[in-house]
Amino acid sequence: MTNLWLKIIRPKAFHAKWLILLLLVAIISLGAGGYFDVIQSYLDTEQLTFKVGDYKVSAYQALRSITILVLVFWLTAIFIEIAESRISKMKKIRAANRALILKIVQIFTYFIAALLALDIVGIDLTTLTVFSGAMGIGLGFGLQKIASNFISGLILMFERSIEIDDLIELSDGTFGFIRKASARFTLIETLDGKEILVPNEDLITSRVTNWTYSNKRGRIEIPIGVSYGTDIELAQKLILESAAAHPKSMKDPEPRVYLRNFGDSSVDFILHFWVADICEGRWLPQSEVMFTIWRVFKENKIEIPFPQRDVHIHNKSVD
Repeated sequence: MTNLWLKIIRPKAFHAKWLILLLLVAIISLGAGGYFDVIQSYLDTEQLTFKVGDYKVSAYQALRSITILVLVFWLTAIFIEIAESRISKMKKIRAANRALILKIVQIFTYFIAALLALDIVGIDLTTLTVFSGAMGIGLGFGLQKIASNFISGLILMFERSIEIDDLIELSDGTFGFIRKASARFTLIETLDGKEILVPNEDLITSRVTNWTYSNKRGRIEIPIGVSYGTDIELAQKLILESAAAHPKSMKDPEPRVYLRNFGDSSVDFILHFWVADICEGRWLPQSEVMFTIWRVFKENKIEIPFPQRDVHIHNKSVD
């Protein structure tokens, strides 16, 4: 039933739109010419008047009000359809932002149309003051979070700090891809397939790491320790070659190996190398490079030590 009324108020066919436009012009012309006076004399009588308390509504007033409401909302629907067509052509704006802008235009336009229709029908808007005040208090307390999330969604939309398919990490450790951005929440798909609905307010008030904000490059870090008897220059060379040989390792910036520490049981290096698209994953390149380092260390008899402790027992002879 709802879809039927929507089709009547907002027809899609081109000929139906012209037919309703002609009907609108005819109704306005007849009303201006006084041709509805005869109809008013029959319908605007005491017998066809409905009373609700002190408020009276005649059949003519009811018919006139319904006609005005239909015409006003039909014109509003046509305006929104034109706005939707224009907004959909803004290819520089992402799809989620276009949908959000269209929703704002719809809400604002229908609100103005409702006020205009009530004024034309003759309903005194001042009588709604008490109701609107109570509703405002209810919105202030009950819908505070919803309003905050909606405004936060607008801020995210205009700042463009978070886009669809961005890889982000929240302060609570949530890590995943942005899959949907709506007026109230943002949908994050984690690496293990979970879908988390994050309120937009959290993305504004909390710290968010966007791994793909300006580029998709990502640095991978691997700590490596070798024994003190190792030729550390050879170890450095082998580590660099292992990273550079990986197909996803970038040439610019090139891999780097740094001598970081002389530890208790090992000489500690750290390897840095970059991948062009972090969205394709970091763990697999890291694992493959570590396997390569393990093999070349075995071939060159380089030992990766582990912590050891020597225990000395002294026996004292007791006379």
